[in-house]
Amino acid sequence: MPHIQTQTEWEVEMSLKALRLIRDELYVDLRFFGAALSQLEPKEHGAVRTFATDGVYLYYNPGRTLSVFRDNSKFLCRAFLHSVFHCIFSHLWIAGSRKPELWDIACDIMVEYTIDRLEKPSVKRILTWTRRQLYQKLEEENRNISAAVIYRALQKLPKEQALSLQMEFFTDDHSFWRKKDQPGAKKSAAQAKWEKLTRQASIQQDRLLKGESEALRQLDLRLQAEKSRRSYQDFLKKFTRIREEMHCDPDAFDLNYYTYGLRLYQNMPLIEPLETREERKIQEFIIVLDTSDSTSGNLIRGFLTETFRILKQQENFFHTCKIRIIQSDNQVRKDQEITDLSQAERFLSKFEIAGGGGTDFRPAFSYVNRLIEQGSLSKPDGLLYFTDGKGIYPKKRPVYQTAFLFLEEYDETAVPPWAMHIRLEPEQLRAKEK
Repeated sequence: MPHIQTQTEWEVEMSLKALRLIRDELYVDLRFFGAALSQLEPKEHGAVRTFATDGVYLYYNPGRTLSVFRDNSKFLCRAFLHSVFHCIFSHLWIAGSRKPELWDIACDIMVEYTIDRLEKPSVKRILTWTRRQLYQKLEEENRNISAAVIYRALQKLPKEQALSLQMEFFTDDHSFWRKKDQPGAKKSAAQAKWEKLTRQASIQQDRLLKGESEALRQLDLRLQAEKSRRSYQDFLKKFTRIREEMHCDPDAFDLNYYTYGLRLYQNMPLIEPLETREERKIQEFIIVLDTSDSTSGNLIRGFLTETFRILKQQENFFHTCKIRIIQSDNQVRKDQEITDLSQAERFLSKFEIAGGGGTDFRPAFSYVNRLIEQGSLSKPDGLLYFTDGKGIYPKKRPVYQTAFLFLEEYDETAVPPWAMHIRLEPEQLRAKEK
């Protein structure tokens, strides 16, 4: 007897066809996002009004999806792309200590701003007065707009005014971003996958942008800006190096030989497990703190707290290590050393800022170079220079990897080509005022 399709089954089948249609329509306009547009797996969820995502699935309500597709397919296109952009910009994973309510609004504004500036047929709409006014203000006050920048702007508004923007920009459900029973490993895997897709999209966009609109070029700039605000922990991995460390290497150990020997000779294995294995971690590190009068002491402590928190994780630092903390404004003011990360809390409890002059990056580099030449310091894995101001950069490239970490908008063209650079968000730095 042939199966008679139920209403529910029909709605699921037709809604999946609708999702494929809008995805194909978006692909025509945004070819370089092809892989990203196909990444989220559709999954039914009766409680979802439009769409929702956790970075793995696109949750949708079949009946609601069909209704919206029938009445306003362009909104469905925008909503689909809206959820994809949240994943591309890593909004699901970088909230940190920010207030969820304001962060949700900031992320929605950022994504809607990006979509509105695309001016593509599949997603184009008439801008409301509220959107025009807000976009104009954001563009006047910020060179690079991001969710974090918008979040800080919302914090300055009266609560009622900030919350009033929620209805204007609400598009999808963010409840799955903070799902309590979701394993952390799954989240990390999803985030890593989306970061890879974003890199691929950026490369594809560079190749396909010839002759395209200025709006798409601005999208590429926003992708680069969001990329620079990615995880500080991931950034620190650039300073790792390979070295042997004491513990069993399961990849180089054949358990079959080991257990066969135990069976044949009782307590004598044929092969012992290797006691060392190669690890990629950080061993020796220099942190330079800009202690000029323009730098907040609370943010300096927050930066150290966050850096130590990351480095104390076993997978990031060798057991035997050395961290040098140098305070410098227009000259080196203090040089302290930590040889064990267990000393970090005690160091922070007694930490005092020394400085207050102008900003000049050169004295700190000259000081470190002199220590290396004298033999009192071996070549470090890297040097981090934490600053929120403009300074004078050294002209000569040092023999060690260098990165400048900024807290404000900065001129990328002024940073020497041999130095890495990243912008941190104040919300990432968790220290509280004493």
